[in-house]
Amino acid sequence: MSDFILITGMSGAGRSQAANTLEDLGWFVIDNLPPALIPRVAELAHGPRSQNPRVALVVGAAQSADEVAAAISELRSSGATVRVLFLDAVTDVLVRRYESTKRRHPLTEGSLTAAIEQERMLLSSVRESADMVIDTSSKNNYDLRAQLADLFGGDALGDSMQTTVMSFGYKFGLPGDVDVVIDCRFLPNPHYDEALRPLSGLDEPVVEFLSNEPLTTEFLVRLENLLELLVPAYRAEGKSYLTIAMGCTGGRHRSVAMAEALSRTLAASGETVRVSHRDIEK
Repeated sequence: MSDFILITGMSGAGRSQAANTLEDLGWFVIDNLPPALIPRVAELAHGPRSQNPRVALVVGAAQSADEVAAAISELRSSGATVRVLFLDAVTDVLVRRYESTKRRHPLTEGSLTAAIEQERMLLSSVRESADMVIDTSSKNNYDLRAQLADLFGGDALGDSMQTTVMSFGYKFGLPGDVDVVIDCRFLPNPHYDEALRPLSGLDEPVVEFLSNEPLTTEFLVRLENLLELLVPAYRAEGKSYLTIAMGCTGGRHRSVAMAEALSRTLAASGETVRVSHRDIEK
């Protein structure tokens, strides 16, 4: 049976880069596909002459959200494994990208900002129903390529849920593509120790500093108990990707150490886990 990734999202958020990356990873990519043709592609992929069971379909953001939703539903009814990837970015970032490339937005009739907000409204239902949302606002092409390689570089997507644990700094803004946010700012801050300040939550002295606090141990135990309930529930709901974000002030010490600790616990329980530290170098 074929695996399908349907790539959609905001214009300028990275659909072309995603398509190029998946093609390099061995996926058969069809770009700018009208939604009405998606079920037809599924028929061809299931046919006896199909050479590649992994197909990525890139759907333009200006397409009707209702048509996209109907095509996805029909594709899933064929029995194929289908994942919908929605690429997003904040408006001011999209404006800068368009101004730097001098490309025309597909919905531009008035101002560029108004066109982006109109597109965001039209695609809101598709975003809400996507299996995974990636916010590319703070990502360059290399970052996006690395994340997609982690997610889709295997032989097949399979039926398992992939869990990402990421750290971030509140001073750099909340991540826009996560499911669960855990605030770690209540923990003692290694930043105020001059010996620990240059280090990060990946370094043993910082880990030891936090581990020596009784509150840290209790926090991790209670968080693990909570996720023992939540993770199977997300999987039972049919979720393919779960992202847990752990934040502290700067995203360098507490959130990094806690994200590493949580990822080890989840991996030990049999979960497929990747770790990402968004702001560790900032």
